[in-house]
Amino acid sequence: MLTVREFEAVAALHMDPVHYDYVAGGARDEVTVRANEDGFARLSLLPRVLRGSAQRDLSVTLFGARASMPVLMSPTAFHRLVCAEGEIATARAAARAGTIMIASMASTVAVGEVAAAARAAALDGDSDGDPALWFQLYLQPDLDDTIALIARATAAGCRALVVTVDSPVLGANERNQRNRFHDLPPGMACENLRNLRGDEPGNVRQIAMSPELSWEHIDWLREHTALPILLKGVLHPLDARIAVDHGVDGLLLSNHGGRQLDTVPATIDLLPEFVAAVDGSVPVLLDGGVRRGTDVVKALALGAAAVGVGRPIIWGLAAAGEQGATRVLELLREEVDHTVALCGARGLADLTPDLVRPAAGSRR
Repeated sequence: MLTVREFEAVAALHMDPVHYDYVAGGARDEVTVRANEDGFARLSLLPRVLRGSAQRDLSVTLFGARASMPVLMSPTAFHRLVCAEGEIATARAAARAGTIMIASMASTVAVGEVAAAARAAALDGDSDGDPALWFQLYLQPDLDDTIALIARATAAGCRALVVTVDSPVLGANERNQRNRFHDLPPGMACENLRNLRGDEPGNVRQIAMSPELSWEHIDWLREHTALPILLKGVLHPLDARIAVDHGVDGLLLSNHGGRQLDTVPATIDLLPEFVAAVDGSVPVLLDGGVRRGTDVVKALALGAAAVGVGRPIIWGLAAAGEQGATRVLELLREEVDHTVALCGARGLADLTPDLVRPAAGSRR
């Protein structure tokens, strides 16, 4: 398989159709799902010449962790739906690629086991860079549950918290409704919520959304962890500035892959204004619709520090387990390096906004 898209086609053959719809689908009419990919197609690259280098430096350092490339694993839930090893395989793939995995709170493998798998893979000597594990968190209405989750992630060695803030309520996924997919199959659970307080052996709590979530909760969180805090799901530039004022350490510009509020803009469309709003005060990451190395380069040229991929990792897992997820990351690395070279850049620092233009006929 030569492209990420080919992995999707193979994954669809291996997956239960209901589970494929869960991964592929989005909110309502899935306008935003399509827009995320279309946004990159509406941009052209305008390369420079005679500035090349025999080797390009693709590495990035984020919150003390060096990644071998500017492509991270965005948090995605329920990996055991598509691969028996689940997040164990994903963690190994991230470690071997030398990049950062953002472990989902809704993982079907506990974060401690995920971290152990990543460390073991890194010790094999195959990794390129300094892989790290971050933890994606939904702030729970019962703040004691949130404290327990933070403690669990910290004990596992997670180096940052990625707090999802775009989900006061769950998005309406009509594919799931039609398929009546509401619960995990027997034998699977959100393992990070098992025996959460240490006094409930075998019990798995349910993830609860928090309609009352406010900036006060972010202030509260800052008081209860020394880990860097990134907010995932901030879209409005005004909220980006407010986030900086509340002392967050980074922002992941994300519309949840189109799975929450439908018809919000593609993240790549929002990126320039978003980057301008924070004015270099914190790193801005982006996910949503990244399928090619050219997508990665466009995002970096417009100011992103790195990008995340979600669905492509699931496709890799479904197609060929750990090897599939690893190959997806390798493909993206190869494409990013190729694109950087063709843009006349020596490394990521040479990727500047002047390399990006609206495509012919685009209203952008």
